[in-house]
Amino acid sequence: MTHPQRVARVLRPQTLVVLSALLAACGGGGGPGQPPPANVSVSEVVVRNITEWDEFTGRIVAVDDVEIRPRVQGYLREVHFEDGQVVEAGDTLFTIDQREYLAAVALARADLEQAEARFSLAESELQRGEVLREARALSTEELARREGEHRQARAALGSARAALERAELDLEFTVLKAPMRGRIGEALVDVGNLISPGTTLLATLVGIDPVHVIFEGDERIYLKYQAQAQTGDRPSSREAPNPVQVGLANDTDFPFRGTMDFVDNRINPETGTIQGRAILDNADGYLIPGLFARVRLLGRSDFEALLIHDVAVLTDQDRKYVYVLGEGNTALRRDVTLGREVDGLRVVAAGLEPGDKIVVNGVRKIFFNGAPVIPTDVPMEDPLRVTAPAGPATAAAASEG
Repeated sequence: MTHPQRVARVLRPQTLVVLSALLAACGGGGGPGQPPPANVSVSEVVVRNITEWDEFTGRIVAVDDVEIRPRVQGYLREVHFEDGQVVEAGDTLFTIDQREYLAAVALARADLEQAEARFSLAESELQRGEVLREARALSTEELARREGEHRQARAALGSARAALERAELDLEFTVLKAPMRGRIGEALVDVGNLISPGTTLLATLVGIDPVHVIFEGDERIYLKYQAQAQTGDRPSSREAPNPVQVGLANDTDFPFRGTMDFVDNRINPETGTIQGRAILDNADGYLIPGLFARVRLLGRSDFEALLIHDVAVLTDQDRKYVYVLGEGNTALRRDVTLGREVDGLRVVAAGLEPGDKIVVNGVRKIFFNGAPVIPTDVPMEDPLRVTAPAGPATAAAASEG
């Protein structure tokens, strides 16, 4: 067997040079046991004035929702609409048989005429009695009797007038009209049925324009808005028509615009939420009550924020962090507190400063804090753009390939 020392003595100098080069290549120039610098893309943190929106889920409801019920009893004689059509304020919806109410009006008018005649006679008798009394041709008792008859006739006249007004009202109530513009539902009673005042539901009518969207927020969002109102960062929705954006189930954005018009006066103790309401224009009638709605309410307007792309964010248990490009092209871990998404970028509430550059592509190649990297600048809005690094780094990357 050949002794190792003899093998070493017979190695030529050229062989030793080749072995040294191979050992250096395995080290990658990063020190003993270290991987070579990773090629990564970096982007500078975006600084921009933004408007922050808070998102909720809600429902579309009608501003006006009316149940059409009769005020007088009778047989339904006619329905004047098609189920589901749009009706205008004042349009006739139902007619109740009017014959007995017409008769009641005629009787009340006749009673009124009798009362007017009795009152006219009583008034004449009283006037003659006063003249006779002045001439001492009428006793005091007789004058008092005529005054009493005059008061009774006047009261009877007032009662007859009221009875006529009531009869005319009942006749008017036999024609049910739309109290507003809206979409009528199905007629719930057929012609010929006897309907009762206040109990029989004939149809429902909902307003079309405008409509409400109602939603609920938790205690934290309520306290946040209260604090902003006190500091002047955002007015309370009870005092100002803060803007609202609404999207439906098939919308990817929020195409409908509205304003806040109500905030409840208490927190629901069972759910820990408070109800808010906004009003939306709906001239084309596209929004109907009951639709699911995604609601965005102004959270904070026109403030300077730091923005990064979500692809740069890593998770360590419950903490979020990014790698910041440090001195000597090293990747330094930085824990961050994130906010909402704005125009495809994420708001950074804490952890970064203006001018910081963060690794947006290649973060999985960084195996430890302070690892060396070969950075390439890319736009934050397009972090996956591949751009070859320039200068010696390019040559090094090519040689490694």
